[in-house]
Amino acid sequence: MHILVTNDDGVNAPGLLALAQAFRSLGAVTVLAPDRNWSASGHVKTMHRPLRVWETQLSDGTPALTTDGAPSDCVAIAILGMVEQPIDLVISGINPNANVGHDVTYSGTVTAAMEAAISGLPGFAYSIDSPSGHQGTTDYSTAAEVAVSVAGQVLSKPMPEKFILNVNIPYGNLEDIRGIAVTRQGLRIYRDALVEREDPRMRKYYWIGGDTPTGIAEPGTDFWALANHYVSVTPLTLDLTDSLMLPTIEGWNLKL
Repeated sequence: MHILVTNDDGVNAPGLLALAQAFRSLGAVTVLAPDRNWSASGHVKTMHRPLRVWETQLSDGTPALTTDGAPSDCVAIAILGMVEQPIDLVISGINPNANVGHDVTYSGTVTAAMEAAISGLPGFAYSIDSPSGHQGTTDYSTAAEVAVSVAGQVLSKPMPEKFILNVNIPYGNLEDIRGIAVTRQGLRIYRDALVEREDPRMRKYYWIGGDTPTGIAEPGTDFWALANHYVSVTPLTLDLTDSLMLPTIEGWNLKL
């Protein structure tokens, strides 16, 4: 098996290194990741400028490729031929914070996995639920162990094409995790605020700030799983159609 490993935190991120090292137990690993942080970048496809790619190394000496493109660009150009050996699986992460609820629409980690699915490949996104306000060094060893274990089990089962798995792992030691919960997306509550400031020339500029988002820990959701120390495993789909609304809108009898 040939595994492409990427992320949205940049090629030098420790979570990427932990993931690349762990997945060597499942097959050959190629790393192609952004040259900088693309957190909350969403699903990007760079069309208005050329993409540059160059060789680099991870901190353990592992050869890697890096690009000035987005996480989804990394996956797209690798599959399109930047990486000569055909790719069987795309792994993205490990993100230092959880990607739950509506985060999946913002997350470069998750949208890299979505880009894999667009090309008909399975894509797995991994994130760790670091405590709010955590400023210390994040230990990715447990998350990497969980990541490769989940992937190994899932890959042994029949999978549909365009399979996307969003995996969120509690922060802490393996013995503190209660198990794995198959979940649906929960409801993320954002507490964003617009911060207005002025530069030295008195021109206004803006930051999107605010308090850390929260969520509703309804049973069966990704929020609930993490709140109760379970690994959250959520299958995602690219089809965003609101099937429940289709009959209602059809009943409106829209006309030209």
